[in-house]
Amino acid sequence: MAHDLTSLVIRHTHHVPAPEGSAGHGATAALQFDAALMSVGFKLSAELLERLSGLSGAAVVHTARRTLHTVREMVGDHVRHNAYFIDFPANVPDTEEFWIECVRKALDDAARGSVLRQLSRGVLDLLTLPTYGRYQHTYEQLLAAQDELIASAGDRVTVLHLGRNLDDELTDLYLALAGSATPLNEEHLSDLRILARHCVLGPQPESIPVRENRAVVNEARLMAGADLLLDTVTDVLRLVCALSGGDVTLLEPTRFRSLPRPVRRALLAGLDAVVAANPAKLADVHAHREPFKRLGERLHPHEYPRWPHAAEVFAVARGEKEARSFDSRLERLLDAYDVPGAVRLLEAAPGKLFRALDLLLRIASGQEERDAVVAAAVRVAPRVSGRVVLSVREHFQNRERQTGEPRIFVNRRGRGWATPDARRPVPAAARWRLVAALDAEMRRRLPAPGRLLVDPDVLDVALPLSGRAAAAGLGVLPRGSVSPVDGERLRFFVYWKEAAQRTDYDLSALLLRADYTTDSWLSYTSLKTVAGVHSGDVTEAPNGASEFIELSLDRVRGAFIVPQVNIFAGEGFDEVEESFFGFMLRDGEQKGRPFEPRTVRMKSDLRGAGRVALPLVFRREDDGRWRAKWLHLYLRGISSANRVEENQVSVSKVVRAVVEREYLTVRYLTGLMADRGTAVGVWDGTSVPDEPVTYIGLERPEGLHPDSVVVTRENLRDLIPE
Repeated sequence: MAHDLTSLVIRHTHHVPAPEGSAGHGATAALQFDAALMSVGFKLSAELLERLSGLSGAAVVHTARRTLHTVREMVGDHVRHNAYFIDFPANVPDTEEFWIECVRKALDDAARGSVLRQLSRGVLDLLTLPTYGRYQHTYEQLLAAQDELIASAGDRVTVLHLGRNLDDELTDLYLALAGSATPLNEEHLSDLRILARHCVLGPQPESIPVRENRAVVNEARLMAGADLLLDTVTDVLRLVCALSGGDVTLLEPTRFRSLPRPVRRALLAGLDAVVAANPAKLADVHAHREPFKRLGERLHPHEYPRWPHAAEVFAVARGEKEARSFDSRLERLLDAYDVPGAVRLLEAAPGKLFRALDLLLRIASGQEERDAVVAAAVRVAPRVSGRVVLSVREHFQNRERQTGEPRIFVNRRGRGWATPDARRPVPAAARWRLVAALDAEMRRRLPAPGRLLVDPDVLDVALPLSGRAAAAGLGVLPRGSVSPVDGERLRFFVYWKEAAQRTDYDLSALLLRADYTTDSWLSYTSLKTVAGVHSGDVTEAPNGASEFIELSLDRVRGAFIVPQVNIFAGEGFDEVEESFFGFMLRDGEQKGRPFEPRTVRMKSDLRGAGRVALPLVFRREDDGRWRAKWLHLYLRGISSANRVEENQVSVSKVVRAVVEREYLTVRYLTGLMADRGTAVGVWDGTSVPDEPVTYIGLERPEGLHPDSVVVTRENLRDLIPE
């Protein structure tokens, strides 16, 4: 268990908890450890190297083993990445030439009869050819055929820093995740569950604003006998979902488990207290009537007459008791275009008012009503969460675009789609008055950071207004972030391992022109283009499989490169044992294996609802340089045989919608801080101030004052004020 917790800390913080062990002369072992880390693109900070050097060799080896295992998994080097074509990226054949060779070999094989029958009918199934889609060599043979990687100054180096003792690191991480102002992605929510069990009786965050986080923490509190944190009836429903191993976001139905009597009593007591304190909370039942009905069947409220208010919850769910909902009253007012009445009602629910601002401004009958809407927003703004204020600010920033342009929609599970924006425009004067008011509110909330030091590479990183806007992984940035691509050769990779049935994932790359029309693509049906090559189609993965695409950036004719992973057959991204995507950058003639961890710039898990994954898009700028814009999207696709040729139109639409959308970035927040008189310095990558600073960057520099506040890509959520 201690090993798992240590790995959790390293993954989230890039801190190695203070190594323990007897004193000794571990300098040689520490240097060997550092060299091993460098081979996978990591290294020890000077402080951590010094600490390890003062321990015994055995203590250093113990730390090295668990750390190396963790970082190799972080970068995707914990599995064997074989390629179908053993010499990839060299000697990749033309597609037709390759297929004909597979047929020729099949005619010399036991499959000859089947192949001849298929050819006589004019249709040939590639999967019936013995040499198609299955590795024809071992991983060891692949390694023997490849040249050694020549190290480059451009290779990635991720520094691991010395942390505090394990318990302190776990507490800090628990407080950060539990108290996050933005929702967490699935992996981080799962990690919070582990941390909550370990930390539930220790220090707690001042508040837990995200309801899903509260459900996970309440699960641990219930098991530990601590008081529950409940202020809505839905909190109890989410808690039961957590106890049943279900979806605490309430997006997917959960099959409730039988609950022990002490647990049922605690849940009913919690429901009773919530309703007794505020009977209006009963109206929340309407949003989840069916789950509450099923929950009533599990909790048996009739057996506990001492909690009558809890019984009312289930009476409302069954329709036996009326509880007029807030939303129904609002709907009547909006249907009547009663903007003043809707505003008066919504002032009691600031978050709902903010989410309705666009509609209210569009249906307002005149300037007076629009002024009233903006004035109400200004009055309630201090009571709205920072995440919602920023989301609305970003929304109105993009409402200047013309009607009919593509609008992106993304649900909580990352499934995206784009449609033309058919909404009436919001009058410019009202829009910009509101934007100015929201800027003033955020400026007021932002802390005074003292001396602020900013890495310029982080300025175009989108604010993580939802943890679900980014997948778990290494080097991952939130959806809408833009980052430079410095290298001559761009290589994508996907790895998957099927769980129960034959599963075929296809890595492809769609190349689009500046107007988002298709120029060409790379896939198993197009192994070579002017710009690059595909490593070959692998059609099953009982022991894991990898596919690669390499592009020479100076030879790409189009303006956009869109890597994608299509599910051709078998298990979805949420069903396989493991699946991840990433990209590498290499210089000129830099050789090496198809997968070299030192060259990996990004690796992210594939876990989403859809049959086509779109991790990011690469765009050629006016100056000829390439930059990546992060998507983290999944398209619905079809049940099987998804191919780049068939989805190019839908992919082009969502890519255009995201590329042309303006996201709020770190640059926006640091600009507001500068407006307050904060001294903002630019990190030059070398000089480290002697005094404490607030540092914002992609990676933590070495040598910062220990009292500095550090925000990197691992904890960007800390930038979002409550």
